[in-house]
Amino acid sequence: MERIRFCENVDISRMVYGMWRLTDDSAHSTEMTIDKVKACLDQGITTIDQANIYGAYTAEAEFGKALKKSAGLRQQIEIISKCDIVWPAGRFSAHRVKHYDSSHAHIAACVEQSLTDLHTDYLDVLLIHRPDPLMDHHQTGAILDQLIDEGKIKSAGVSNFRPWDIELLQSAMKHPLVTNQIELSLQHHQPLVAGDVAFLQRRGLPIMAWSPLAGGELFNHSEIRKVLERVAHSYDTEPDAIAVAWLMVHPATIIPVLGTNNIERIKNIHRAADIQLDRETWFELYTASLGREVA
Repeated sequence: MERIRFCENVDISRMVYGMWRLTDDSAHSTEMTIDKVKACLDQGITTIDQANIYGAYTAEAEFGKALKKSAGLRQQIEIISKCDIVWPAGRFSAHRVKHYDSSHAHIAACVEQSLTDLHTDYLDVLLIHRPDPLMDHHQTGAILDQLIDEGKIKSAGVSNFRPWDIELLQSAMKHPLVTNQIELSLQHHQPLVAGDVAFLQRRGLPIMAWSPLAGGELFNHSEIRKVLERVAHSYDTEPDAIAVAWLMVHPATIIPVLGTNNIERIKNIHRAADIQLDRETWFELYTASLGREVA
């Protein structure tokens, strides 16, 4: 599978496996987690997306059990994690209100906890999970630079940031931000025309797309589903592969983050990478989502 260069010492796979639902699986076990990662590796998917908040602050530790049990697994993968959301649950249950904390002390503490939970010495990428309206960009930028210099993270990026948020944080950093992970799908396509994708494309920053299947909602939309099924039939594949290929064909280098606990679906994630949609087919799908032809 194609590799995407984030920075000098970080490459990731063209598709990413997301673990935000890891602990939702009723059949969850350490062995099952290892099987899921190995199913990804068999397809060339080497990058795992995590966040400290996933599983109410338990998913990293659950994944860490798998990394500890399976010797050499950590060396075969890249780990992306996120922090700055404080939700009154788990280790943060004493807090009164959900909020964001992009302070130096909070980010440093979160990274230390993530490294402990994951049984690793470093993260390949750390993302600031949500833009913090109280962010002191000098303070946030300084801790991200410090963590990179200390080798605790190899690179830093953001998630759900708008262009101006990215420019603000980058202005206070010496190391470059390497990605923005945003919601992007055939159903949630506004970033394609609202300037978010154009901003990142102009700067050559790869875009990570979370919820590329809109949490399954794509298939509840009759018109989108009808076109997806027709196109999938013509390509001898499944509708979900077409929906992901719709993102991947975009010239901005959009990297889908796919999260499923179904081992058979995991084994087939790679199909989308082999599909090259032509321009008219891309616009047929876009038109179905818009509910009208383009202007």
